[in-house]
Amino acid sequence: MKSGIHPDYHPVVYRDASADFAFLTRSTATPAATVVWEDGNTYPVVDVEVSSASHPFYTGNARVVDTAGRVEKFRRRYGQTGAAAAQAEPATATAPAAASDEAAR
Repeated sequence: MKSGIHPDYHPVVYRDASADFAFLTRSTATPAATVVWEDGNTYPVVDVEVSSASHPFYTGNARVVDTAGRVEKFRRRYGQTGAAAAQAEPATATAPAAASDEAAR
């Protein structure tokens, strides 16, 4: 590596306070806070909101999203558009054509 152009890459502790979980890794992050790790050394610590210990997908607490409810909410909010409107248009377009066919007979 070329010297002087890369950021400092050093050991850092990432801590998830909500799950009481921490892990030591290397990073270029330079936080001001420090913590004494299990090996007795002091390392900079980065507090994170979500980690693999607290994320719903990894903990098995993931919920299924109700996509049908989202579609209905959209239609209530913005009116009946899209597929429902497309189905309504051909019915009105065929009615005048049927009337002209009867007149031609």
